[in-house]
Amino acid sequence: MKYNRVVISKFGEAEVLQKEIVSELQKPQKGQVRIKVLTTSVSFTDTLIRRGIYPGVKEKPPFSPGYDLVGIVDELGEGVSNLTVGQKVADLTIIGAYTEYICLDANSVVPVPENLDNGETVSLILSYLTAYQMLHRSAKVKNGQTILIHACAGAVGTAMIQLGKLMNLKMYGTASKSKHDFIEKMGAIPIDYKSQDFAKVINEKEPKGIDAVFDPMGGGYFPRSLSILKKKGTLVGFGFQNSASGNGGNMVLDFLKIQLWNLLPTKPYANFYLITSMRKKHPKWFQEDLSTLFKLLSDKKIKPEIGKIMTLDQAVEAHKLVENAKVEGKIILKISD
Repeated sequence: MKYNRVVISKFGEAEVLQKEIVSELQKPQKGQVRIKVLTTSVSFTDTLIRRGIYPGVKEKPPFSPGYDLVGIVDELGEGVSNLTVGQKVADLTIIGAYTEYICLDANSVVPVPENLDNGETVSLILSYLTAYQMLHRSAKVKNGQTILIHACAGAVGTAMIQLGKLMNLKMYGTASKSKHDFIEKMGAIPIDYKSQDFAKVINEKEPKGIDAVFDPMGGGYFPRSLSILKKKGTLVGFGFQNSASGNGGNMVLDFLKIQLWNLLPTKPYANFYLITSMRKKHPKWFQEDLSTLFKLLSDKKIKPEIGKIMTLDQAVEAHKLVENAKVEGKIILKISD
């Protein structure tokens, strides 16, 4: 049986994504399940992997990107007893999800309640899980505290705003002026990063400092983000947007700076969040936190902001939209029904 997938033919711009037909359907090995993929998302992380600059991914082209998926168990490998054929599941694949079929470790997938929408569910796996773990695991934010979210109109930012509202947080968010109405509607106080100095705005509005900053920009943003924190506040770096776009960031230098700052007793605490490292170090947290998010979605306490639903054939266009921040909320690739 033939099936379709999209591969990174070589590291580079969005056009290196190419659709190909695989001539034979892979059989699941011992301990694996074969998944018929229903949906995957398109994230900024996918664009870093496509360019060959995402830490931890060692694969060389050609290979399929795709950081997360929701799908149906299509076939069980030998020894698999915890899942059944036809069961809906989710996983954080890191790579490989831009495909109609994929074989995965049966112990890595998480069962998905049947009543949940596939697009909304896949939006939780990277964006909401990242936001949830940064809030609760990395920064340990408490109810009623004050935070700043950089690039808050993106998928992780909107997820954090929704989760923050459940904690009665006071939230500031940087974004372009055109997205301020959207941010206010979501429940945060917008700051125009182009015409306003966010550090000056926060210092004026919160002279005693704030409790946490979530910063995917890096570079020159980090010391300014650090400057607006309370002494016991936390800076969480993630995403590496400036480094990836060539606007002054450097992942290695940013990491070293954070390690240096943590040696200084007068500075607030700072750390990097990388979902792959968190899952490897605390595998049970992945299952627990994702199950918590599924329950919040089922109870209608959160609702992912889906900006656009596209197809596998539109992967190139989808990557361009993500890189240019042209869509508010998550871009979903619908793979099959």
